[in-house]
Amino acid sequence: MTGTEHSSAAARVQTRISVSDPKIMVNLLGTKDEILRLVERTLASDVHVRGNEITITGAPADNATAERLFSELIELIEKGETLSVDAVRRTVAMLEQNTAERPAEVLTLNILSRRGRTIRPKTLGQKRYVDAIDENTIVFGIGPAGTGKTYLAMAKAVQALQAKQINRIILTRPAVEAGERLGFLPGTLNEKIDPYLRPLYDALHDMLDPETIPRLMQAGTIEVAPLAYMRGRTLNDAFIILDEAQNTTPEQMKMFLTRLGFGAKIVVTGDVTQVDLPGGTSSGLRVVREILRGVEDVHFAELSSSDVVRHRLVAEIVDAYARYDADQEQQTTQQSVRAVQERAAGGRRRR
Repeated sequence: MTGTEHSSAAARVQTRISVSDPKIMVNLLGTKDEILRLVERTLASDVHVRGNEITITGAPADNATAERLFSELIELIEKGETLSVDAVRRTVAMLEQNTAERPAEVLTLNILSRRGRTIRPKTLGQKRYVDAIDENTIVFGIGPAGTGKTYLAMAKAVQALQAKQINRIILTRPAVEAGERLGFLPGTLNEKIDPYLRPLYDALHDMLDPETIPRLMQAGTIEVAPLAYMRGRTLNDAFIILDEAQNTTPEQMKMFLTRLGFGAKIVVTGDVTQVDLPGGTSSGLRVVREILRGVEDVHFAELSSSDVVRHRLVAEIVDAYARYDADQEQQTTQQSVRAVQERAAGGRRRR
């Protein structure tokens, strides 16, 4: 329950929020009041808690922001969430974007649950990515490391398999960065490709009981294979994920996309800032954005550093590299302009 009254300062008002359930208030404060202290640092209004009442003092607009934040946090708790510092930061970030989606809805959108652990989107960008997978036949998830591109796609694939929307899951990625030259690697074929497919196996173990995975793979219900193995096939009633797609050539990308069969769904993930192809080779992921943008039932989901769900520093590292690349590109452009101007000046002097 909330109420607003004018304080003695003309420009400031007080808003009161009553929390009837003591358990909700305890969760809202956090261990040693860590959640409350974070909220106080985040808001422009002053926050005071006494008993079951929260008093917010500040400008009307600032109080409205604070009231909305507390409303979202209380709803998260009521839906069974235990508040964490990370959840509060993500709620604040979503409110700052001022979009129609509510943080409490985004952060409680369950995709998969196993042994008490639930996989769900943690940012607005991730939620829109997951929605796009539901709504489109082909989805490209493009963004930096740590944004959950592949992990969420695999969770949606397992969800679709469990719901019997598809008959099999196919996970693939370029086996090696520079052209899938497996013959140069030591060991048997399985030993050659295993290091490149291991991240996909690891994610599967988070989503399925480990003892069922070999049985599903033996039956062909789940297939993990290098991209070269997709050639010449038509994949019907399957959820197909191409990971590390920035390391495909345009020809490989075309080959992969044309494997699409009836009742199938494709998700392609990659980071166009981390292309490991040999110099001069175009990335199939970069090229396909220009070719397929605007095609119906094909969606490009662009994730950014704000969608990074690893350590806080990962987002800052991504942003730092983006600034560095932009500076380098600007310097290169300036150098090219100066070189053209100098050549033009030299030509005029000779005349």
